[in-house]
Amino acid sequence: MPRVTYGMQNQPGEWSYTSGKAHDDPFNEIELEAIFTGPSGTEHKVPAFWAGEQEWRVRFAPREVGTYSYRTVCSDNGNGDLHGREGTFEVAAYDGNNPLQSHGPLQVSVDKRYLCHADGTPFFWLGDTWWMGLCARLKWPEDFQELTADRVAKGFSVIQIVAGPYPDMPAFDPRNENEAGQPWEPDWERVNPAYYDMADRRIRHLVQMGLVPCILACWGYYLPWMGVAKMKRHWRNLVARYGAYPVVWCIAGETAMPWYLSETKQEDVEEQRKGWAEVARYLREIDPYGHPITAHPRTSGRDDVEDDSVLDFEMLQTGHSGYDSLAKTVKSARDGVAREPRMPVVNGEVCYEGIFERSWADVQRLMFLSSMLSGACGYTYGANGIWQFNTPDALFGASPHGSVWGNRLWREAASLDGSTHLGVCKGLFERFEWWQFEPHQDWIEPSAGEDSGLQQPYAAGIPDKVRVVYLPRPYGGWQKNRPVIKKLEPKAAYTAFYFDPKDAKEYPVGEVKGDTEGNWQIAKPPITQDWVLVLQRAAGGKRSSGRRG
Repeated sequence: MPRVTYGMQNQPGEWSYTSGKAHDDPFNEIELEAIFTGPSGTEHKVPAFWAGEQEWRVRFAPREVGTYSYRTVCSDNGNGDLHGREGTFEVAAYDGNNPLQSHGPLQVSVDKRYLCHADGTPFFWLGDTWWMGLCARLKWPEDFQELTADRVAKGFSVIQIVAGPYPDMPAFDPRNENEAGQPWEPDWERVNPAYYDMADRRIRHLVQMGLVPCILACWGYYLPWMGVAKMKRHWRNLVARYGAYPVVWCIAGETAMPWYLSETKQEDVEEQRKGWAEVARYLREIDPYGHPITAHPRTSGRDDVEDDSVLDFEMLQTGHSGYDSLAKTVKSARDGVAREPRMPVVNGEVCYEGIFERSWADVQRLMFLSSMLSGACGYTYGANGIWQFNTPDALFGASPHGSVWGNRLWREAASLDGSTHLGVCKGLFERFEWWQFEPHQDWIEPSAGEDSGLQQPYAAGIPDKVRVVYLPRPYGGWQKNRPVIKKLEPKAAYTAFYFDPKDAKEYPVGEVKGDTEGNWQIAKPPITQDWVLVLQRAAGGKRSSGRRG
């Protein structure tokens, strides 16, 4: 067999196969896959995607260095153009500078507390919400690349994006189209390969820029319309197209939410919870890479599927009512962290900045920091105007319920302060072994409780190493009853500083020692606003960013 030199590990390669035998309905008649065998003998069964007419393509990203062999398997085993094709290739070690390729794709950590790369390097999930980011309103390449560069510069690491039928619209609404039309043909006959050829450019660019695509198949209410069998074919196409990239799978948006105008909502909820669990099982079966799987929910992803064992990590949605959403946000995060069996917890949607002309930057900081210090391992920001991509000549308009979420243009939304502030806060966490942080409300008094006082302080960290305290409520110089740090280790000396969550400026406090009971009243903050107070052990408290699987 001929031997060719392939690129590098974790880099997708592509093989194309054309059938000389004409099939009347290739997408629905034919299933093609390639079985790749690595140097260690590990096999990967990779589905191919229908590329239009009589062509199929296989994308594969090898994980090992050395010689690979492959063979194709077609459901029409008499078709010699598709079945039984063989070859070998060589894989070299990756020598680029993209962390998604150098550290490998994502997985769940051994202790089920956070996400990490294949080599064990912890991954900090700071997502942005681009539900309709594959549509024509976000022009390729200029608009898409501009927004991508902005998010990279601000420290985002994940983009949540729908690669199929969109939310907030009926099936085949023109607002769903990209440059090549709809993702599916009418009546769900077959996918539109040209749509996904256009989508490929965008997904590939995100990865090239170091961003992890969190890919959703569609919104949950499409399942009763398409049926489970068609939804499986939809997911097979997505796995074949994008599985070779370092992606995360999200089975659907608001997985168990029925169609907005449904007259059988409770029946739809149960059908969707059952059906999406079946689809998730199928997704796990056909994905040769084992990418993490989650579900974007009404509230809890685990509750939106009939069997939560089909998921690898919990995703939350906790409201859009500004400060009134804080109680649900904190309770959901704490409940998710405590739930068994344990899963990493990501708050995937809360209080889009600017929605209802509220939830500005102060709310963004509050929701992010309260979630992370309550045990979440990741957080997704959203801005009203970006998720639907309003443009001057194409406002999204009304949802099926008749209301308009807002007409802020996406470029204006991209410059809202909250996106900058969350990147600043992420940078603070990444100075430390944040993946070892545990909530410690017992370290601060008063502290945010279960049902009340939720604008009181939040605390987390690593005992005897570092403590991070968020003070949502401003404390002025006239106030004598400032919060007290509790349970400082006997004879331990800490150094402390105030961290401004807006611009990363630091204000040293100096050495901190507890009294005989281990208590220390916090120093007066330099400005009357919300603050992050950081205490580090004076000896051995070095800031670090190590690796742990």
